[in-house]
Amino acid sequence: MILVLLGAPGSGKGTQAAMTGKTLGIPVISTGDILRTAIREQTETGLKAKSYVDAGKLVPDGVVAEALQSRLKESDCENGYILDGFPRTIPQAELLEELGISPDIALSIEVPDSDIERRMAGRRVCLTCNAVFHTEYNRPKAEGICDICGGTLTRRADDEPETVRERLRVYHEQSEPLKGFYERLGKLRFVIGAGDVMDINRRITEALG
Repeated sequence: MILVLLGAPGSGKGTQAAMTGKTLGIPVISTGDILRTAIREQTETGLKAKSYVDAGKLVPDGVVAEALQSRLKESDCENGYILDGFPRTIPQAELLEELGISPDIALSIEVPDSDIERRMAGRRVCLTCNAVFHTEYNRPKAEGICDICGGTLTRRADDEPETVRERLRVYHEQSEPLKGFYERLGKLRFVIGAGDVMDINRRITEALG
């Protein structure tokens, strides 16, 4: 199975991708990780990507797709994979289709903006070990202190309310149209992303059949 997870920032895509990949026994393919690895290993694609990164520019879709194609040739992708972070726009989705990388299912995790803003506002991250807590759903034993290492908990800059609203605006403008793209191909399915993480994962498993 080739699966694409769609959803707004803060909808839980990363968490659910990892859980679903484990359930299905297929890897989660992160384009960000692929590019970082290619740059570190100084592959031909990595050197191309590095030239853009060093100049403070976005890596072009074609270079990202090159790195993705190379990763998908590895043996762990033979039985399928979950794409994480690509496509984010309709031109990226069209590029994948042209390259023959066509998902069987595009699964959209649906969460209202108001819920996402509340989730992000309450998220706290440990400065030392990066453990994640939440002021409502996963409270630390002592306020502001990490249960795991005793480090200081803080709110990340991209979880600040104004930043979250801007990220949601960009999502609705650039990425949400992907739902229509995959719906026209007959590949779109929806899952309600509210509630407990395990409940959401069960809904995803059911939606995948």
